[in-house]
Amino acid sequence: MRRAIVQNLRTFRRPSPRKALKGLRINGPGNALFQRSLASARSTRPLQSSMQLRRVSIPVALGVAAGGAYYAYQGQAGSSRSASSVASSYSGATSAGYTGAATYASSAASASLGNADEVPEAVRKALVVEDGQLFTTQIPVSQTISKETDASGRKVLEMVDADQVTAKLRTNEESYMVGRGAGVVRYDVVQIPSNDPIEDDHVEKIVDVPSTTAASGPGQTSSDWMFWGVFDGHAGWTTSAKLRQTLVSYVARELNATYKAALSDVSLTYPSAESVDAAIKSGFMKLDHEITHESVEKVLKAKTKSVAAEVLAPALSGSCALLSFYDSRSKELRVACTGDSRAVLGRRGTTGKWTATALSVDQTGGTPSEDARLRAEHPNEPYVTANGRILGGLEPSRAFGDAVYKWSKETQDKLKNQYFGRTPSKYLKTPPYVTAEPVITTTQMDPTKGDFVVMATDGLWEMLTNEEVVGLVGQWLDKQGSSTRTSNATANGWLSSWFSSQKASQLPVEHHQAGDTSGQRAPIRQQQWGINTSQDDRFVVEDKNAATHLVRNALGGSDKDMLSALLTLPSPYSRRFRDDLTVQVIFFGEGQGDGKVELNKEASATAASGAINGAADVRAKL
Repeated sequence: MRRAIVQNLRTFRRPSPRKALKGLRINGPGNALFQRSLASARSTRPLQSSMQLRRVSIPVALGVAAGGAYYAYQGQAGSSRSASSVASSYSGATSAGYTGAATYASSAASASLGNADEVPEAVRKALVVEDGQLFTTQIPVSQTISKETDASGRKVLEMVDADQVTAKLRTNEESYMVGRGAGVVRYDVVQIPSNDPIEDDHVEKIVDVPSTTAASGPGQTSSDWMFWGVFDGHAGWTTSAKLRQTLVSYVARELNATYKAALSDVSLTYPSAESVDAAIKSGFMKLDHEITHESVEKVLKAKTKSVAAEVLAPALSGSCALLSFYDSRSKELRVACTGDSRAVLGRRGTTGKWTATALSVDQTGGTPSEDARLRAEHPNEPYVTANGRILGGLEPSRAFGDAVYKWSKETQDKLKNQYFGRTPSKYLKTPPYVTAEPVITTTQMDPTKGDFVVMATDGLWEMLTNEEVVGLVGQWLDKQGSSTRTSNATANGWLSSWFSSQKASQLPVEHHQAGDTSGQRAPIRQQQWGINTSQDDRFVVEDKNAATHLVRNALGGSDKDMLSALLTLPSPYSRRFRDDLTVQVIFFGEGQGDGKVELNKEASATAASGAINGAADVRAKL
């Protein structure tokens, strides 16, 4: 008879007001009731080695211990059915990467019961959350599951099955086919909440630029400006929602003025790279000034708490912003990064594999370049960054809102006394410490090579490396190409040809030398959970939406139990193990120029009726 390895997961709060991320620590067997119930089976097979213990899939530790905890609560521990008999036939999914939970035979139940003829009752999987610890277990099918248990805060939740997992992953997915003939052929989007409500947000916008601007060359009637943005909110959702509503408009207005100025100069046909970058930065800074400082003026003028509550909300919360701007005339992609969301380019190399190139750098108090900048701007302030955080609190060094790191002490005291607010940090001396000014990179895109770009909030990069993300999209393209070659399901002939051109291989990505982080942090979840990243069979291809494909594999991939556990946990418990996730995947190519932007129904949760022919939902007139 095989014995189960039982582990507790203890969570420890990171000292961050920005996000309640929690680390995971693996401990030894921790449930005395369960240990007693398996005492009779201990001589039959030795425990796995300590190395195997460290590789147990997290957060799906074998939760037979939770079975003991659950039945101790129900007062059934002393009945004829022991905890081990309840969870008698658990079998964890295993893989070389996310090493799954150990398995054990149902004969364990018979051994502890002392009755080999008794047939164990049918069971179903459940999660138990107790005092910052997470377990999986199995309970009888006949047993009612209650979300609320006792005063200790223990929760018992039925684990979602495979179909429910897929439904959760695909609830917010969208995909659009772009037939503008302007270098972009498709983009996929998905969001998976952890906070309630989700604090992330996103935007996709195609601006039809008329020939009256410098954006249009000789013989062109118009060109496209395409924008994609992901916004990672913290301390609330209001700032990220504000960015979704207004950031593209602010940036497009500044770009419009810059392009028109270039057109009026007979010596120019196109604005300089510096002036385009300056326009994007100006749009960012003007919006943040409105959020952070103009809001204070409005509140002090209105002198009512109701106005203060509404107007100050985006200033008191905060959000990172990652905005991409693609000009179809120049084929240049600019990525403006404020915070620690990230954009990565996937491009086919000479070997036929994809290469991953970071288009942004994580901007936190722990980023060496950001730490140096802040210390130069605030000399003689040793706590300008502490433990990788601004004034020891906020992790991103650039963000919209977060006004407590931008307002003077006098302003904060006035607002707190008259309305509401937090006590300023004791280290606050020479604000602002946080800025919304983005760092911008420019990349010349080549649609003929089928480049793609992945943009995502840090919830994805906590789970996967740049190379894994690019390799996974490459793997997904391989699968779509194989499917297209064997069926005519795709209505667009050009898309069929595009997919079919992809060559198949397992995670087809070039690997950089170890230690080359390219200015970005390694996935903290891989570090915490001890995931073996040397194997590729932990990944699966099951989704038509490339963004959903990335999220599925970030949350577990082939480890079905991990995937189920992470999607079973409700807010606020889920936030201890995963962040909100927002992912966009943009595919570049030479598509047909029929002017349409169509919903890709097979990769979208909500199928709108027909094509979206330049409607306000997708495109906006400048």
